[in-house]
Amino acid sequence: MRALGIIFSDLHTDTVDELTRYRTLASVPFGGRYRLVDFALSNMVNSGITRVGIIAKRNYQSLMDHIGSGKDWDLSRRNGGVTIFPPFGNHRSDSLYANRLEAIKGLMGFIAKANEEYVLMIDCDSVNVIDYHKVIQEHEERNADITVVYRKAEVTPDLHPHMSLTINEAGRVTAAALTSDSGTTANMSVNAWVIKRKLLYNLIDEALAHGASNFERDIILHNIPFLRICASEYEGPYLHISSLANYFANNMKLLNPEIRAQIFEQKNQAIYTKVRDSAPTKYGKDAVVERCYIADGCVIEGTVRNSILFRGVKIGKNTVVENSILMQDTITGEHVYLNCVIADKNVTIRDRRNLSGCETIPYYLGKNVMV
Repeated sequence: MRALGIIFSDLHTDTVDELTRYRTLASVPFGGRYRLVDFALSNMVNSGITRVGIIAKRNYQSLMDHIGSGKDWDLSRRNGGVTIFPPFGNHRSDSLYANRLEAIKGLMGFIAKANEEYVLMIDCDSVNVIDYHKVIQEHEERNADITVVYRKAEVTPDLHPHMSLTINEAGRVTAAALTSDSGTTANMSVNAWVIKRKLLYNLIDEALAHGASNFERDIILHNIPFLRICASEYEGPYLHISSLANYFANNMKLLNPEIRAQIFEQKNQAIYTKVRDSAPTKYGKDAVVERCYIADGCVIEGTVRNSILFRGVKIGKNTVVENSILMQDTITGEHVYLNCVIADKNVTIRDRRNLSGCETIPYYLGKNVMV
């Protein structure tokens, strides 16, 4: 594939403060064994993209540990591969980038040296299975300068700052807005763009020279009259992560076999992640498990219903876990009751604790906490 991939790992970190206190948004765990970056990276690899740059900002140690050499995505290679870019500073300022435009500024050298004809830029704030090979084909067939991937969706406050697009019958963007009225149905950008590499370099260079600060407003919206900006519709599953409540809700959607199949069982759209070769989960003689999504390496002695368990979780005897998400290496004691709880990694819940939240306000336990 003649495209260079760029992934923004944490432009939306502030929307899920609890989960991103010690990690970037890209490395937030999801669905029992994955990280959010797995979906963005897998979609690129499945589309034939073999050179990927991931822009980091802060708290990216877990991202580096997870990605490693990129071998789990077949990106450990002599030519191409995956590179994590820490934030670039200069002698004039100690501050880190504040927006997409400033983030791309730090990659100007990477973009200039690449040989690929196109650049694909995407975020890590959603779970989807977009076929970017199809998007790039449409981009070429329409002779577009920029192609924006969008989906038809009801406008809700959590979709900010995704653009809404006005598209003509030929698939060309004729207008766009950064805000839309809630409750209406619109063509909403999924923050994925295909653009000619040399054009991107020139647009960024010119925008920075004129003091521009916003990619969507100062490059996309500004150039609608001057460039051929087209749109490619995505109609597959899309789980947007913009708050702790919808992180909880979107994880719970994976308990629905139909949604799970739409994400993980698509032909030629496998989702890859770091392989840990854990032992199979062990179920005690008194264990009861109903409608759950459970990773390898767990030990279950109690009752688990409608929940997602990551690797290495241990559930004690006479413990009941309902409607909860327990991340890697969480341990519960005996006679514990959990309902609508999100337990981050390495949480220990001692005997006879009773913790309960609700679907809209799940009870969150931070990383390495003991209660």
